[in-house]
Amino acid sequence: MDFRDQVDLDPSQVEDAGRGGGFSGGGFPGGMVIGGGGIVSLIALVLVFVLNNVGGGTEPAQRRPPSNLAEQCQTGKDADQSERCRVVGVVNSIQDYWKREISEYRPSKTVLYSGSLRTGCGAASSAVGPFYCPGDQRVYLDLSFFDQLHSEFGAKGGPFAQAYVIAHEYGHHVQDLLGYLQSGSSVPVELQADCYAGVWARNAVTTGFYERPFTNEEISEALDAAAAVGDDRIQQRTGGRIDPESFTHGSSEQRVAAFQQGYKNGAPADCEQADLG
Repeated sequence: MDFRDQVDLDPSQVEDAGRGGGFSGGGFPGGMVIGGGGIVSLIALVLVFVLNNVGGGTEPAQRRPPSNLAEQCQTGKDADQSERCRVVGVVNSIQDYWKREISEYRPSKTVLYSGSLRTGCGAASSAVGPFYCPGDQRVYLDLSFFDQLHSEFGAKGGPFAQAYVIAHEYGHHVQDLLGYLQSGSSVPVELQADCYAGVWARNAVTTGFYERPFTNEEISEALDAAAAVGDDRIQQRTGGRIDPESFTHGSSEQRVAAFQQGYKNGAPADCEQADLG
């Protein structure tokens, strides 16, 4: 996943809230958090689903000061050398693609955090994992999740597994802008976000942020991550029986197939919910 060394990054699309730093963009009356790995209803990618005021806003004992992304993340070379700058580069590429693809697109900021914080959907903690909040139209990401994706979910990990997670959450933002979040049941909506992640992956090189198209090995990192967070794999790993009636995100096979469907032609029209559920 090589960024072009001289390409300019836009770090304003990513905010580092530090550890335990509350987010001041609130004022939203609750709402739904979209994130999570196979639990509860409507949307997400991994771990848990959060509703308004879950977590209680408990402050951790220590705070991590936020990084100065504007100074640290200026070019693609920085994105190749720093995880936080890589997030900036991935977010820039994803948003560049969707901005050109759909007229309704409005940029969504990614907020990096650890510990706990307030969002437009209420309080959240690191236990939530990556999620999209339609209340403030932001993506929230605790980078420690990527270690959990490997250690707890059994995924191989890797830079493109991270990119897949971020692209999935921005798939929810696209759904939000197009009115698809309210129109579908949980599994088709989740699979559509996986499909949108595949669409971006096919078109990422056209955004100018990458030196080359992604390799088969890189794409396999995404497919492995998608399989790792399938509802059946999660239920099996937690010792429960596999119950398709309780699926909220789709099986490993469905999630892999949805990403591949988007990646095959790189066409958002191939990601209709009716064809994915």
